[in-house]
Amino acid sequence: MQTLQQLQQRLNQVQDRLESEAFLTNKELGGEIGFYIFDYAPEHELAVREHLAQLAKKLESRSEFTGKRFANINLFEMVIEFLKHQSLLQDAYEMHMSDGDDALFEALEGPLDHNLFADFIVDKHEVNTCDFILITGLGSAWPVIRGHGLLNALHAKVGNKPTVMFYPGEYDGAALKPFGRIESNNYYRAFKLVS
Repeated sequence: MQTLQQLQQRLNQVQDRLESEAFLTNKELGGEIGFYIFDYAPEHELAVREHLAQLAKKLESRSEFTGKRFANINLFEMVIEFLKHQSLLQDAYEMHMSDGDDALFEALEGPLDHNLFADFIVDKHEVNTCDFILITGLGSAWPVIRGHGLLNALHAKVGNKPTVMFYPGEYDGAALKPFGRIESNNYYRAFKLVS
């Protein structure tokens, strides 16, 4: 995995990439859907969060100049909102306290189906009016929300809108490996935002 300095160099390229015409118009993708992964070592989560918070402020202030709007989606916050919306949050807390993680994850599989959750995200953030989408907070929402499952569900809902998932783990261009430690057989086709 990369050092914090190497990660910082990659993070410093993100803003220019997001504001590039090639990214915003999916021109360089040869007809593929503009879904991107920015993978990073999970031990650098706090540095990534801090950088992305600053980046979001910069992008918001620059939106007046560029005219580009974006949805900034934190998956952990969305899970909480979704459970509140479904009147399940208190039950989830109580189940977690009484029955533990495994029982809670099993109980939430149906209500937090990736397709239902993707619909909620699209409606809540009005992503159809945005120019691109940033997705963060996967590490905090995992394993209730899985990166490949959510991205697959979002494909049909956001069309060719450029979407970036900041991913605490490894992405080799074909498979997502959560936290760089958990083997996954889940093939997913996306592009690396920054190499």
